[in-house]
Amino acid sequence: MKQSTKEILEKQHYRINNDAAVQICRWTKKALRDEGFCYKQKFYGIQSHRCVQMSPCVMSCQNKCLHCWRPIELSENKFKPEKPEKIIDNCIEMHKKLLMGFKGDEKVSRKKFNESINPNQFAISLSGEPTLYPYLGEMIEELRKRKITSFLVTNGLNPDVLKKLQKKNQLPTQLYLSVNAPNKELYDKIVRSKLKNVWNVYMKTIKLFSKLKCRKVLRLTLIKDLNMQDIEGYAELIKTAKPDFVECKAFMSVGFSRQRLGYDRMPWHHEIKDFANRLAKLTKLKVLDEKKESCVVLLGKSKKDMKIKKSEI
Repeated sequence: MKQSTKEILEKQHYRINNDAAVQICRWTKKALRDEGFCYKQKFYGIQSHRCVQMSPCVMSCQNKCLHCWRPIELSENKFKPEKPEKIIDNCIEMHKKLLMGFKGDEKVSRKKFNESINPNQFAISLSGEPTLYPYLGEMIEELRKRKITSFLVTNGLNPDVLKKLQKKNQLPTQLYLSVNAPNKELYDKIVRSKLKNVWNVYMKTIKLFSKLKCRKVLRLTLIKDLNMQDIEGYAELIKTAKPDFVECKAFMSVGFSRQRLGYDRMPWHHEIKDFANRLAKLTKLKVLDEKKESCVVLLGKSKKDMKIKKSEI
């Protein structure tokens, strides 16, 4: 990574070791102070104060999505992949150092602080496309050995990697596929990929999704006056992918996305709820839950399947 890029990221409170990085999520901070928690805790039962938000290849991605809050303008094509054990150890150590300021915070209990520096959840989603990391399966396997759950977010442009993870029994605890558009025209406009024929590649992942044997989520990032149209198109993608859950989530004008899309492009929660209700009718899914603070509504088949079971780690 270029030194200039590293300095910019560190000003954004990233901590970086070679090309692996962590950043403390605001919901981790809130959870430590008993001021709230991430919607993933409400929906799926993970503990926000014990979650590491990380990436094994922080600045590598095929796309330059309009809505991405990451510094995509600084994206680099090459990175130095480290071994999974070293990345996990380094990320936990960097995570601990970022949390040290909370040790003396009177709002943070000793119990919660001690739990936070012994994380049991990795959100492999900070920045960059994790399926570009060549040892992804081995990293997930190592996390599983340590009884650490893994939530992996992918843009869906490496279906062969997902097939390989399935074949080697290395799929994450929960797999997220980003859904940014319901059709090719909008997809190309929003994703702005440097690859060719990306919609066709993406559709390969959509068709593969139902065959993957782990908990699966489609996350729709909805942007006002841009991709909250063609709801029938979204419904067809969902029917093909057959996910366990669908998250309808509002775009947030935060981080570097503020340079591309303003606050006026952020939908209100009631708009997300209306969209989710209409989508539920078309897909025969149910509205299972919502979190107003995060502007997100969860669709699925049954509430009894929401929380992660020990056997799924």
